[in-house]
Amino acid sequence: MAEGGNWGGDSVASTSKKQKVGKLSKVRKAIKRFLPGTSSKSDGQNTGTMTEKQSRIESRTSMECEAAEEEREQYQSRGIGDVADGLGTDPSDEIHHDRDSSNKESSSLIQEAEQQNMVTPIHTTAQVGNKTEAPVNSTTRMDTDLTPTLSELLTQWSDYQLFQLTKFYRERLKQAIEERVESLGFMMTRQGNFSEQEHGSVAELVVKGNRRDSSTLFLSLVMEKGSRAQRVMWESFVKMQNELPKLEKILEEIQELGPDPQEYMNIIRGLSELPSHMEVQCKHKETLRTQTETLSVNTILMKEKVKVFRLLDRYAELTIISTVRDRSLVEHELLARGRDHEEWRKKCLRRELEKIRTDQLFQSSFSRCKSRSGNSASVAGVPGIGKTTMVQKIVHDWATGKIYEHFPFVFSFKFRDLNTINCRVNLRELILEQYPYFKNILGEVWKNPEGLLFIFDGLDEFKGRIDFADSQRDTEPKHQCPDPEWWCEVSDIVYSLIQHKLLPGCSVLVTTRPTALHLLEEAKISVSAEILGFVGEERKEYFTRYFEDQTVAAAVFKHVKENEILYTMSYNPSYCWILGLTLGPFFTQTQRDLQRVPKTITQLYCYFIYNILKNHGREIENLREVLLRVGQMAFTGVSEKNIVFTDGDLIKYNLQPSQFLSGFLMELLEREDSARSVVYTFPHLTIQEFVAALAQFLTVDPGNILKLLSEAHSTTDGRFEVFLRFVAGLSSPRSARVLEEFLGPFPNETTCRVIDWVKEEVKCQVRNAGSVYGKRRLLNALHYLFESQNPALAQQTLGSVETLSFSNLGLTPIDCAVLSHVIRPCDTIKHLDLLNCRIQYEGLQRLEPALHKCQYLGLGNNDLGHSGVKLVSAALRNPYCKMQSLELERVGLTDSGAEDLVSALCTNHSLRELVLSSNSLTDRCVPALRRLILTLSSLQHIWLEENKFSPTGKKELRSLQEPRPGLRVTV
Repeated sequence: MAEGGNWGGDSVASTSKKQKVGKLSKVRKAIKRFLPGTSSKSDGQNTGTMTEKQSRIESRTSMECEAAEEEREQYQSRGIGDVADGLGTDPSDEIHHDRDSSNKESSSLIQEAEQQNMVTPIHTTAQVGNKTEAPVNSTTRMDTDLTPTLSELLTQWSDYQLFQLTKFYRERLKQAIEERVESLGFMMTRQGNFSEQEHGSVAELVVKGNRRDSSTLFLSLVMEKGSRAQRVMWESFVKMQNELPKLEKILEEIQELGPDPQEYMNIIRGLSELPSHMEVQCKHKETLRTQTETLSVNTILMKEKVKVFRLLDRYAELTIISTVRDRSLVEHELLARGRDHEEWRKKCLRRELEKIRTDQLFQSSFSRCKSRSGNSASVAGVPGIGKTTMVQKIVHDWATGKIYEHFPFVFSFKFRDLNTINCRVNLRELILEQYPYFKNILGEVWKNPEGLLFIFDGLDEFKGRIDFADSQRDTEPKHQCPDPEWWCEVSDIVYSLIQHKLLPGCSVLVTTRPTALHLLEEAKISVSAEILGFVGEERKEYFTRYFEDQTVAAAVFKHVKENEILYTMSYNPSYCWILGLTLGPFFTQTQRDLQRVPKTITQLYCYFIYNILKNHGREIENLREVLLRVGQMAFTGVSEKNIVFTDGDLIKYNLQPSQFLSGFLMELLEREDSARSVVYTFPHLTIQEFVAALAQFLTVDPGNILKLLSEAHSTTDGRFEVFLRFVAGLSSPRSARVLEEFLGPFPNETTCRVIDWVKEEVKCQVRNAGSVYGKRRLLNALHYLFESQNPALAQQTLGSVETLSFSNLGLTPIDCAVLSHVIRPCDTIKHLDLLNCRIQYEGLQRLEPALHKCQYLGLGNNDLGHSGVKLVSAALRNPYCKMQSLELERVGLTDSGAEDLVSALCTNHSLRELVLSSNSLTDRCVPALRRLILTLSSLQHIWLEENKFSPTGKKELRSLQEPRPGLRVTV
């Protein structure tokens, strides 16, 4: 809030005690209605007498209210009323005139009431422009009932107040409306707020006798629709209150509380007034500590759906680097960072990249730009890498006094939760919704912005538009947010905090996926970091913590480490979770069939889904049909790049929430006191992609499957890349066989058509692999080939191919494993060009079984090091080695590596050309090279320039050409 503003504090200070007592009387009366056993005779119930406990509750509540009023009066008499209450007015008198057009349509009701009743002026607050200004004259009726009607209140409530009220009463409304919920659904449909399908779903639950579920669904749909739907719903409540006694009771309660029931809602939640900074800080830390001390882990394969662990017992440290890589990379984000993950891991270990701890994100030594107005940091990471858990750990460590002690207050928000706010709001209300105990000190809190840390988790999930490159945003009044009490869109608040235009001096942390990093290109970000995931022994540590039985943990990790595909996946905590869930049963059964343990990603996910079906399938009659409907929804999500689904989405695909669905979809509960807003998301994006692929494989007409595959493959942003790999993998009999027990046989015609598509796709991409883009497409096609696990298909597609070139294209160890798999059955590939592919030891290890088959092998400009060259030496020793030309330029070759290479070539009789330029060779290896040149009779040309030979060494190497006519030594 801007200092010096007149918010009407003096007027409130001069308000008579009589008015305050009248307000307290309203609150007490409403509490009597709310507490059990205190309802009036008009409700058709026996009034009886209050129990001793109820009497104590009312007495305590009254004293708290009166004490709060006295304390506020004291604050205001000292001239700080605008600080103590934020707006400087009594909350029950505060009216926000931030309404949509539906307010205006109802305004005539007040005018009619004024004409029919004697009126007298009273003080209220009014909103001029955006802010709440000093009191102005209003009117109210002077009859025996001073309480405004519900219709009048609807015109006065802002969208945000209505949103808050709906959430607060949501649980009670479920009961109150269930007898006429189908009529309410019809009214919402007639007003254009519900679709016919949504109304049908509400009515269907009523027909089945599930009225409570029907009212729950009704309210969930209304909350999804936004402020207009909520206003129409409350107008419908007013019309139907006489038919629903419980609803009428709620409306009477609200009516007595007047235009702003916030005070009452706070008291009902049991919140005490905490005027002291220190008291609020202690309560805040205790609240956050409680919220973050446990970690919920979805088990899915076990009887209990969720297991709860202490955060400190399950949290495994992640490697975070103080740099963000390849912002412009456009491909599937799950693989984008995997392509050079091992290279960056090695650089981290060599200290070329700086590792950053979570408590260093706001240290100036990591800042790329200095700002006196505050610091903003971003942490990027692919899905499932641990961004949200990292935020939880940061908040927990702050609450327990371990880090960021220079921040008196930390406020944490999830963009997924902020998406539910469909109306204008201000920062004050955002904070009070989650932390209502800040109510009386926020004015003071704003005065020290340097002590505030705001955390926003999941920018990529935010539905609002935040464009930091939009130069007009700072000048457009509708987007401005100059102080914390300015009513605007959520996106404007986030933008203004990050850009230090709101509360300059505060610090902000934003987490996001790499695909949303472009949104922050022009933002004032001081530190940009990235989570690399697990490095080295951190992978092993995850499985050690995951399994209680350490024998099983060791067996699972051993299998993962030995499988090149699975091991490379395990840098990501979410992949580790899937691996643990899926592989665990194979190593815990008494009779282990290790031949069935999955080796490809498709096989892994087939077993993952199989275990869900096995554990949850009995609850569903039409198991196949329900799974396929889930898959169709998943496919739409993949197509539209959507990962969060609502009840409306489930209705669209004729799904109802159930225990079975929870195996696929995690329910995410909004963090609030009495309202439950549910959205759905797959546990991991790859699970969504797999279920989508499964549904398309089993439902699409075989005649149309080729069209689907071609259209998906033609997209350039990578959204279908993993989806297509799964479709190809499902053509493998071994993969399909796992699921046939529950889903029936896979259509043979579809399988044949998918195989034909893979074959043609590989052939097509081989012909068009001249550019880097073409090479990427070819590599994707080879992944399809690998997932199909069809050696005959590999032979047919690559049987006539002599050259494969992926030069200048980054290859992950997974890519190298795929390449090795498809080359092995083919004897025709003579030329394999892997120059500048950023291959390291782990990737080359995957390629080793196929290296000896190539006549030309280009490995230049890859950081192979001594260990990698040893693998090349092993291929040269293979008795079936056909290699004629070997390029090892700029591979980190040392003297000892050269000596090992020479030793291997002593038994080789095929090599003609050897490139060892631009390495670290010195005179020490000259004797070994001399021996090589004199004994390898097939050698025709050796390149040794740009090494570290002395003039004498170079002269000796050149002299070796004399005894070998036709041999060239370039040094």
